[in-house]
Amino acid sequence: MTHTVKRTLAILFMAVFGSTLLYNCEPDVDSLGEQLFLGDAAEGNISSHELIAYNINNNDTIRSDAGRLVSLINTSGVSTSTAVIGAFNEGQFGMQKASFLTQLRMSTDNFDFGTAPKMDSVVLVMKPVAVTDSVSAPGAKDESIMIGTDNVPVSTDIKTYPVSYFTKYGKLKLGAGGSHTLLNVKVDEITTFLDGNSDAFKRSNVVVSTGAALGASVFNGKVRAVTITKKSDNSSVFTSDPSFRIRLDKDFFQTKILDKNKKPELMDAANFTRYFNGIRLSVDETDGYLLQFSPDTMEIVMYYTNEKNDNGTITRPQSTFKLLMSGGIGNQRIGQYAYDRTNSAWKTASSNINTTDGDDKLYTQGMGGPSIAVKIPEQTIIDLKKLYNEKKEAIISAKIRIYTDLSSWNNNYRKTASNLTISPYTLNTATNLLEVSGFTAEQTAGFPWIKSAEDLSYYDFTVTKTVKDIVEGTAANNTIIINPGQFVPTTNNTLAGYRFTTRAFATERNVFVGSFDKTNPNRIQLKVVHGIKK
Repeated sequence: MTHTVKRTLAILFMAVFGSTLLYNCEPDVDSLGEQLFLGDAAEGNISSHELIAYNINNNDTIRSDAGRLVSLINTSGVSTSTAVIGAFNEGQFGMQKASFLTQLRMSTDNFDFGTAPKMDSVVLVMKPVAVTDSVSAPGAKDESIMIGTDNVPVSTDIKTYPVSYFTKYGKLKLGAGGSHTLLNVKVDEITTFLDGNSDAFKRSNVVVSTGAALGASVFNGKVRAVTITKKSDNSSVFTSDPSFRIRLDKDFFQTKILDKNKKPELMDAANFTRYFNGIRLSVDETDGYLLQFSPDTMEIVMYYTNEKNDNGTITRPQSTFKLLMSGGIGNQRIGQYAYDRTNSAWKTASSNINTTDGDDKLYTQGMGGPSIAVKIPEQTIIDLKKLYNEKKEAIISAKIRIYTDLSSWNNNYRKTASNLTISPYTLNTATNLLEVSGFTAEQTAGFPWIKSAEDLSYYDFTVTKTVKDIVEGTAANNTIIINPGQFVPTTNNTLAGYRFTTRAFATERNVFVGSFDKTNPNRIQLKVVHGIKK
């Protein structure tokens, strides 16, 4: 295929790569890719070149502690985090189950709960992203509720919102908020200290002990906002943002918190996190969907009364106190993930990874699942060198194109246009694992390095400078890694760094066409645009 590469394309590449790809006015170029033909348009040819692409088995584990659950880095304040609970089971990757472990902090250390405090109720408040422009509001209703010792007429207004479709992944009905199944969410006490300084509490296959079952509730894919006002004077009794609320065992918190009033266990955060190690959120199901949510907005609200002596009159007014889960106050948090790969396609593929010729199918999955290694073989490097040495043609652009394997993964579940990263790697000799070692040159330059077909049937990764370095022998190695997830941005609209990605909580997965079958037109290939000056 032949096309004309306009002057603007050449200028764009010059802007991106700067002096690395300088235009050379001399008739002979002294390194591959230098001539970008600023003076005239260039006639370019597209050629396809073989790659070796194979699966990387990450052993179903990943760093998933607080530092890896960050989804937006605030350069001047508290960063935003994302966590996952739920379960999803399908034939390509098997069963994946996500739980969430977190420490708690008292909203005020060494708080005085007063005389003879007594717990009325305790709720855990969780706030998944709601679709606020899709509301069910049947209208307020009149009723009577107990406030302290009084039966008070009130007006209760409940608004119901679906949770965003884009925070859920798995067996979902179409449409915002639709869900294939209910999630039975449960809350348990953790009896293991979550030591953030220990490597044992940084990975997704962490093992902890649990104690008391604190509560459970059914999540139906919707959240509720509640407003309660007194009929007598229209004053507010209770308001809540759209949330999912789980009633917890008030007797447990009576013993654990109120009965320890003004004692050392509640004195400060160091004492408290060793006394009350935290909670675990999980689901009963082994199939359904995975739900992303922000742990930063979660809290446990305790409603309690204590004795007040007002000129000899004893009353018990109600108060509230919160236990916080925000990572901004130093809580240790871990995404805990479990897998059952029995009879799955990935189980079969992972037992026969071909690093020589590449694999027939390629698998990517977030939260510790597989990644893809892409190697530029020696013959492809030789062929690209010949373009210049024999034809005096320079590389104008280079892309890795990878096709979704529609026979295995025909849009069965949600796919996104940008939820993949590509990076150079290094081998960790201590763990014998491949580790991302930086950004590609394209990412460092701010180039739009990933693009997908409109129907997401394939993805293109721009690797022009990366390929040039490999061909010229200046790259560390000739292999790069494709991982699920995205690079985490900052509030300054820059990438935070190559180590910061959403992979630890990315729920997406995909099956691609590999490089083994050289007769498959959709096999992963390197697409190169090259040409000579006209």
